[in-house]
Amino acid sequence: MFKYLKNYLVLILFLLICSARASAEEILSWQDCIKEAAKNHPDLIAAVEEIKQSEAAKKITASALFPQIDANLNASTARTASDNQPGTTADSYTYGVTGTQLIFDGTKTIQDVKAASETIKASQQNFRFTSTQVRLSLRTAFINLLKAQELIRVTEEIVKIRKENYELITLRYESGLEHRGALLTAEANLAEAFFELAQAKRDIGLAQRQMTKEMGRKEFIPMSVKVDFKVVDSADEKPDLESLVKNHPSLQQLIAQKNSAEFSLKSAYANFSPTLSGTAGANKGGTHWTPRGDNWNLGLALSMPIFEGGLRLAQVSQAQGLLNQLKENERSTKDGLVVALEQAWVSLRDAVETVNVQYKNLIATEERSKIAEAEYATGFITYDNWTIIEDNLVKAKISYLNARANALQTEANWIKAKGETLEYVKT
Repeated sequence: MFKYLKNYLVLILFLLICSARASAEEILSWQDCIKEAAKNHPDLIAAVEEIKQSEAAKKITASALFPQIDANLNASTARTASDNQPGTTADSYTYGVTGTQLIFDGTKTIQDVKAASETIKASQQNFRFTSTQVRLSLRTAFINLLKAQELIRVTEEIVKIRKENYELITLRYESGLEHRGALLTAEANLAEAFFELAQAKRDIGLAQRQMTKEMGRKEFIPMSVKVDFKVVDSADEKPDLESLVKNHPSLQQLIAQKNSAEFSLKSAYANFSPTLSGTAGANKGGTHWTPRGDNWNLGLALSMPIFEGGLRLAQVSQAQGLLNQLKENERSTKDGLVVALEQAWVSLRDAVETVNVQYKNLIATEERSKIAEAEYATGFITYDNWTIIEDNLVKAKISYLNARANALQTEANWIKAKGETLEYVKT
């Protein structure tokens, strides 16, 4: 008896220390976590940089439509000599500008610019898709931390139940009303409750580390989260899944890639057209600095491919194959998203209803436990019957917690399946 009283006092001291530490923890709401992740998460930052690369690539491609002007400056000296003749030195200086303007290339460059524009759209949709993934990971970490916090409270209740059970059985054992097996079982249950409480304390640290990662923090700071175990986006009525799929970022990304491939195919066909460019230049040259001789030129340059070993035909075939591939990928992705949405909705509804069932089961088990405890204390039921009821109460508390956490997780999965981004505020 004294041994377990001592353990209990040590546990109380441990809880007081943890409570003091918890008071220094940072308390975060869901919106706090969203704001921090949106600013600091490396995956989102990388996705933004990908958009910038796509925008720069478009500017590079479009630059071919503008005049290309170069400036030049040359200075040289040369010495010549022959047999029995003194050498002579000649200097040469030139400077000027030259320019080239694309006039016609069969709309190849224009098609390339349009393809680049669609690539930007694909990068933007990739950012949205990354945001949905970040939201799911962040929400999962948030739920895990919330569950870990609640698990400590639940296991503390279980410790209290097991301790009271142990004290009651000890009194009955010392009075000769209970056998030693019951006492040893009560001791084992109390020891298990202490272990589960200590385990729950350790799990808090892991959940905090996970939150630190998903918020994009560089340094670890102990934290706790505040929110109710309440599913907001419960989807009581089944939505139009086909409509939801249309705006999904993964599908929109494929559509943009397909459009880009269509423009690339047109560009490949335009590659068979002649290319016409205008050229102009003006420079000064002479043997002394500053040169005074004026030179200028104007001209047109026309080029047309005749034979390149089938290069352009192969480019067209490659572009056509990519377009066909992306069309089929789009169809496959759309079908897969509809199935994923259906599955996510079914899981969400099952999880929400499971919470209600587990809550009723918990209420019934708590009431049955109160009655059974009184009956056991007065000898109306045996230890074997009573301990089964107490074990059911412990299981019901854990099951209810798991059901609530699972409902939040399935809600997060449902929101991810809809393609909602980090800024989705319904929860």
